[in-house]
Amino acid sequence: MIKTGNANDTTYAAWVEEFEAERRRRAALGDPDWGLGARLPVEIVRSVQKFQVGEDGDGSALTGKADRAGDDAYAAAVRLFVAEEQNHARMLALLLTAGGAGTLEGHWSDAAFVRLRRLMGLKLELLVLMVAEVVSLRYYRALRDGSPDPLASEVARRLLADEERHVPFHCRRLNEGLAPLPRPARRAVTAGWRVLLAGAAVVVAVDHGPALRALGVGRRAFVVDVLRSSAVMASAMADGPVTEPVAGRLTV
Repeated sequence: MIKTGNANDTTYAAWVEEFEAERRRRAALGDPDWGLGARLPVEIVRSVQKFQVGEDGDGSALTGKADRAGDDAYAAAVRLFVAEEQNHARMLALLLTAGGAGTLEGHWSDAAFVRLRRLMGLKLELLVLMVAEVVSLRYYRALRDGSPDPLASEVARRLLADEERHVPFHCRRLNEGLAPLPRPARRAVTAGWRVLLAGAAVVVAVDHGPALRALGVGRRAFVVDVLRSSAVMASAMADGPVTEPVAGRLTV
C-alpha cells in the first residue's frame, strides 16, 4: 500500500493508477504477432539497435533518487515508469529478432547520457531524461508513420503512446522542483534545457540520418520538429499548468 505523506501524494497516487491501468491494458492486449516477421532496411535496423540500447537499463539511479525525495507515491510511479521503459527495450529487441537482427551491447551516445544523469540530483537527472524522451517522441512518430513494415509501425505506435504519457509525468515533477525559483530563473533553466535538447537532436539527426531518410524525414526537419514540440513542455516545466493523468495530455 502506498503511504501518503504530503500534499503532492494525491497527484502521484493518480499517476500510479494511470501507470497501473496501462500495465493491465497492456497485459490484456498482449504483444504484437512477432511470428509475422519484419522486413527492415539495414539503415533502420542499425537505428533501432541504438534506440534499443537507450531504452534498456535497470533504472536504479533514478529510483534511488525518487526514494530519497520522500514521496512514496512518486517513488512508486517512477518504478512503473522504469518498467515501461524496460518493456520498450524488450519490444525493440523482439522487433529486431523478428527482422533477423540482434541487439547491441552498448552505444557511446547512451553511455554518455547515463554517465551525465548519474552525476546529478533528481531535478537535473529528469531534465536530461526529458531530452531523451522528447527526441524519442519524434523518432517513434517517424518510425510509426514512415516504416513500410507493419510490425515496426505497430511497435512504434505502442512506444509512442507510452512516451506521450511519460512527458507530462516528468513535467509535473520538474514544475514542482523549479517552483521555488524566481520566474526568470525558471525560464533560464528551461531555456538551457532547450539548448541541450537542440544539441541532442542534432546528434541524433546526424547519427540516424540514413534511417530518418528511409522513413521520409530529413535531418533538418527532425531537429526543427523536436525543438518546436519542446516549447509547450518548457512552458509547463517553468510556469505550468501540467496536465493530470487521464484528464488530458500535453500536445506534442
